[in-house]
Amino acid sequence: MTIPMMVHVVSAIIGLLSGTIALCAAKGSRLHRRSGIVFGCSMLTMSLTGAGIAVFARNEGNVIAGLLTAYLVTTGWLTVRRPSPALRRAAIGAMVLAIAIGAGAFTLGLLAFASPKGTRGGIPFVVFFMFGSVALLSALGDFRMIRAGGVLRGVPRLSRHIWRMCYALWIAAASFFLGPRARVAKVLPEPLLHPALLALPVLLVLAAMAYWLWRIRNKRRFAAILRVSTPEAI
Repeated sequence: MTIPMMVHVVSAIIGLLSGTIALCAAKGSRLHRRSGIVFGCSMLTMSLTGAGIAVFARNEGNVIAGLLTAYLVTTGWLTVRRPSPALRRAAIGAMVLAIAIGAGAFTLGLLAFASPKGTRGGIPFVVFFMFGSVALLSALGDFRMIRAGGVLRGVPRLSRHIWRMCYALWIAAASFFLGPRARVAKVLPEPLLHPALLALPVLLVLAAMAYWLWRIRNKRRFAAILRVSTPEAI
């Protein structure tokens, strides 16, 4: 195993573990903040090394997945930082990156759709279209936030942070648990390699994301969470 691949694998495992802790912890708590920092750093390392490895391996799908994951983690983190001119410039750059990712994903999706097997590099065209849609819709969200002055408060701010971080975690979980069997077999014992068991963690990430997005919308019961989400509390 090469050093870049080793860094990629180790950071992916740390990202999955810290992301699980951050997802289960109360939003705004010390445990959530600390595990979130570890999650963000490890996910950026994992996604960027994965994208770099994929470039040399000419695996276009993994390049798109790696860049999209890095973008989601970065913009999810920027959402809960104090507004500043520097952050606004970073948001504009991230929006441009998301548009480029979306355009690239849809281009690859069309090429895959036109192929005899409906795939490109072994990846179905639907996956490319899904990543492209997420990237372009995220760019639209970036544009709306930038046009509004780059400041979000309360529920919209937390929602943007949660769904972007959770979707990045979902990409990592899907890549690990639903990717090549040989990859996951190196980490998990044989009894846990049943397809239903491997799909369970991926589905749980989506369920947890839906739960937290629903929960933070109840302002009366969770006003304390909303107070944590104001810029002055960061």
